[in-house]
Parts: sequence; structure tokens; C-alpha cells
Amino acid sequence: MRVLIVEDAADVSEAIAIRLGKFGMACDIADTCDSAEDYLAVQRYDVVVLDINLPDRNGTELLQDMRASGNRTPVLMLTALFSVDDRVTALDLGADDYLIKPFDQRELEARLRALVRREAEQKSDVVTLGPLKFSPAGLSATLEGVPLNLTRREATLLELLLRNQKTPLSKKRLYDGLFAFEDADVGVNAIELYIARLRKKLADSSISIETRRGVGYRICNDG
Repeated sequence: MRVLIVEDAADVSEAIAIRLGKFGMACDIADTCDSAEDYLAVQRYDVVVLDINLPDRNGTELLQDMRASGNRTPVLMLTALFSVDDRVTALDLGADDYLIKPFDQRELEARLRALVRREAEQKSDVVTLGPLKFSPAGLSATLEGVPLNLTRREATLLELLLRNQKTPLSKKRLYDGLFAFEDADVGVNAIELYIARLRKKLADSSISIETRRGVGYRICNDG
């Protein structure tokens, strides 16, 4: 999952990025509406965390611009002051959820996962495919009841594949879900390495990851 955090308070944005990073989310940080627009122009995000009070413009203006341009990325609004009128305005403009500062990081992480789940093909808290079960909250999986030893990025890759079982995902789409801009030294071909590692851990089971040449990767249950 890739997240854009639009927040001008560095301590808040960095704390959010650190917390979400522990749960397999690749985070980019923008401190103004203008810089957020630069990110949105070149990168697809699974969800946007958007503060209302930003130095150059109101966050609701950025939200309005996103929706007017056809960008339907789920948006969770943040603000220290959120009156009923503010909530109604934000929701009417296309916000998907909101949190009032100060908030518990655990609630933010849970709400973001709920928003992404809403957009995914498989929407339950525990994602299953035959004998494979995956828990996004714990970044953990079992295969035929036996826990799989997964790194954070392997678990994130597995979740992306499981959430989109009917749709082959391109190498670029998988890369975007695993790495942020600060990981620019990591090439797209790193996905091949992570796919190979996952295949090794799924070996001797009915679960496989097929390669569709020129299209991407798709996880399957051959049993």
C-alpha cells in the first residue's frame, strides 16, 4: 500500500510515516498543497492522508481539485478543529473519512486499511485464497495452518496480490505499492526478487504466482 501524507507539521507527518511503515505501507510526505499536487501528478496512491490547514491553501481545496480532475483516490482528512460544518463540507467535496487531532496512530492505521479494503476486490479483514490466509493488521499469513515467515515487504507484496486476485498486477504497480520516493535507489526489477522469494515460501502448496508476459503477476489457487 502506498500513502501520500499531506501535512505541514513535520513531527506529525514523520510519526505517521514511521507508524505506517511498520505495517508495510510506503509513505511519501508533502507539506503543502502544491507539493502534494506534484506527487499526485506522477504517482498513483492507494490512499491520501490530507490535513485541512496547510500553509499555501486549505486542504479541502486540494480535495476539490482532485475530485474535479477525476482522481478518486480515497482521502482521509485530518484537522485539529473539525466542526460539524467542516465535516459536512469535507464529505460533500468527496472525503472518505476524517480524524480529529490528536488521534491514536492505531486508529489512523485501521481506518486507512478500511478505506483501501473498500476499494479492493476482496474486502474482508482476513484475506483468503484456498489454504492461504493473510491478516493485513498483523502482516502475517498461514499456509495450511502453518505460519509463513514473511518480511515486511514480502507481506505487503502478498497482500497486494491477494487483494487483486482477478487482476494481474504489473511490475510497476507492485513496485509503487512497496516503495516510496525515498527508495529511489531500488529499481523496479527488485519486484522479481520479491516474487521469487514468495514463490519459494509458497512452494509445495496449491498456491502459485503466475507470470503473464507483458501484463504482470497474479496469485492463483491450483488446488
